[in-house]
Amino acid sequence: MEHREIVEPPDSDFPLILTTGRILWHYHSRTMTGRVDGLQELVPKAYVEINPADAQALGIEEGRKVRVSSRRGSIVIRAKITERVPRGLVFIPFHFGEAAANVLTPASPLDPLAKMPSLKCCAVRVEPAEG
Repeated sequence: MEHREIVEPPDSDFPLILTTGRILWHYHSRTMTGRVDGLQELVPKAYVEINPADAQALGIEEGRKVRVSSRRGSIVIRAKITERVPRGLVFIPFHFGEAAANVLTPASPLDPLAKMPSLKCCAVRVEPAEG
Protein backbone atom coordinates (compact mmCIF):
# COMPACT_ATOMS: atom_id res chain seq x y z
CA MET A 1 0.00 0.00 0.00
CA GLU A 2 1.16 3.49 -0.74
CA HIS A 3 0.81 6.10 1.97
CA ARG A 4 -2.13 8.45 1.49
CA GLU A 5 -2.64 11.69 3.37
CA ILE A 6 -5.65 12.01 5.66
CA VAL A 7 -8.87 13.20 4.06
CA GLU A 8 -9.20 16.13 6.46
CA PRO A 9 -5.87 17.67 7.49
CA PRO A 10 -5.66 20.14 10.40
CA ASP A 11 -6.01 23.88 9.76
CA SER A 12 -6.31 27.07 11.80
CA ASP A 13 -9.92 26.32 12.88
CA PHE A 14 -9.29 22.65 13.68
CA PRO A 15 -5.56 22.43 14.48
CA LEU A 16 -5.32 18.92 15.96
CA ILE A 17 -5.75 15.46 14.50
CA LEU A 18 -8.18 13.13 16.25
CA THR A 19 -7.66 9.41 16.00
CA THR A 20 -10.11 6.92 17.45
CA GLY A 21 -9.67 3.31 18.43
CA ARG A 22 -10.00 0.53 20.92
CA ILE A 23 -8.62 0.11 24.39
CA LEU A 24 -7.68 -3.19 25.98
CA TRP A 25 -10.37 -3.20 28.68
CA HIS A 26 -13.54 -2.71 26.64
CA TYR A 27 -15.09 -4.25 23.56
CA HIS A 28 -17.09 -2.38 20.92
CA SER A 29 -19.90 -0.42 22.66
CA ARG A 30 -19.35 -1.94 26.13
CA THR A 31 -22.67 -3.81 26.13
CA MET A 32 -20.86 -6.71 27.79
CA THR A 33 -17.62 -5.27 29.18
CA GLY A 34 -19.52 -2.32 30.67
CA ARG A 35 -21.18 -4.79 33.06
CA VAL A 36 -17.90 -6.13 34.49
CA ASP A 37 -17.07 -4.37 37.76
CA GLY A 38 -13.31 -4.90 37.42
CA LEU A 39 -13.24 -3.39 33.93
CA GLN A 40 -15.43 -0.50 35.04
CA GLU A 41 -12.95 0.20 37.83
CA LEU A 42 -10.10 0.33 35.29
CA VAL A 43 -11.85 2.56 32.73
CA PRO A 44 -15.26 3.77 33.90
CA LYS A 45 -15.71 6.82 31.66
CA ALA A 46 -14.80 8.27 28.30
CA TYR A 47 -11.65 10.37 27.96
CA VAL A 48 -9.52 12.14 25.40
CA GLU A 49 -5.76 11.70 25.53
CA ILE A 50 -3.83 14.91 24.86
CA ASN A 51 -0.13 15.65 24.92
CA PRO A 52 1.12 17.75 27.88
CA ALA A 53 2.49 20.50 25.60
CA ASP A 54 -0.84 20.82 23.75
CA ALA A 55 -2.77 20.74 27.03
CA GLN A 56 -0.63 23.51 28.50
CA ALA A 57 -0.95 25.66 25.36
CA LEU A 58 -4.75 25.23 25.41
CA GLY A 59 -5.20 25.73 29.17
CA ILE A 60 -6.43 22.19 29.72
CA GLU A 61 -6.00 20.45 33.08
CA GLU A 62 -5.94 16.73 33.89
CA GLY A 63 -9.41 15.29 34.51
CA ARG A 64 -11.24 18.47 33.54
CA LYS A 65 -14.00 18.51 30.96
CA VAL A 66 -13.08 19.66 27.47
CA ARG A 67 -15.08 20.21 24.31
CA VAL A 68 -13.74 18.36 21.29
CA SER A 69 -15.21 19.80 18.09
CA SER A 70 -14.96 18.90 14.42
CA ARG A 71 -16.77 20.10 11.32
CA ARG A 72 -19.57 17.65 12.16
CA GLY A 73 -20.23 18.41 15.80
CA SER A 74 -18.79 18.32 19.30
CA ILE A 75 -18.66 16.21 22.45
CA VAL A 76 -17.77 17.01 26.05
CA ILE A 77 -15.29 14.58 27.58
CA ARG A 78 -12.65 14.46 30.32
CA ALA A 79 -9.02 15.20 29.49
CA LYS A 80 -6.27 12.69 30.14
CA ILE A 81 -2.88 14.34 29.77
CA THR A 82 -0.28 11.87 28.58
CA GLU A 83 2.93 11.46 26.61
CA ARG A 84 1.30 8.47 24.86
CA VAL A 85 0.13 10.79 22.10
CA PRO A 86 2.49 13.11 20.23
CA ARG A 87 1.93 16.85 19.94
CA GLY A 88 -0.79 17.70 17.50
CA LEU A 89 -2.68 14.43 17.99
CA VAL A 90 -5.52 13.46 20.36
CA PHE A 91 -6.99 9.99 20.92
CA ILE A 92 -10.52 9.01 21.96
CA PRO A 93 -11.62 5.40 22.55
CA PHE A 94 -14.86 4.76 20.66
CA HIS A 95 -16.43 2.49 23.30
CA PHE A 96 -18.39 5.17 25.19
CA GLY A 97 -21.83 6.19 23.95
CA GLU A 98 -21.96 9.22 26.26
CA ALA A 99 -19.02 10.73 24.33
CA ALA A 100 -19.37 9.07 20.93
CA ALA A 101 -16.16 9.80 19.07
CA ASN A 102 -17.69 8.80 15.72
CA VAL A 103 -19.98 11.85 15.95
CA LEU A 104 -16.85 13.83 15.15
CA THR A 105 -15.44 11.75 12.30
CA PRO A 106 -16.52 11.87 8.64
CA ALA A 107 -18.79 9.16 7.26
CA SER A 108 -17.65 9.98 3.74
CA PRO A 109 -15.87 9.82 1.47
CA LEU A 110 -15.60 6.07 1.64
CA ASP A 111 -12.11 4.61 1.47
CA PRO A 112 -11.69 3.61 -2.19
CA LEU A 113 -10.17 0.22 -1.33
CA ALA A 114 -11.91 -0.85 1.91
CA LYS A 115 -15.25 0.83 1.05
CA MET A 116 -15.55 1.94 4.68
CA PRO A 117 -16.20 5.39 6.20
CA SER A 118 -13.27 7.50 7.40
CA LEU A 119 -14.07 6.89 11.08
CA LYS A 120 -10.47 6.80 12.29
CA CYS A 121 -9.21 10.37 11.97
CA CYS A 122 -10.17 13.96 11.32
CA ALA A 123 -9.23 17.51 12.25
CA VAL A 124 -10.52 18.79 15.61
CA ARG A 125 -10.35 21.67 18.07
CA VAL A 126 -10.06 21.03 21.84
CA GLU A 127 -10.95 23.67 24.42
CA PRO A 128 -11.89 23.80 28.09
CA ALA A 129 -15.61 23.18 28.65
CA GLU A 130 -17.94 24.77 31.16
CA GLY A 131 -18.57 22.82 34.35
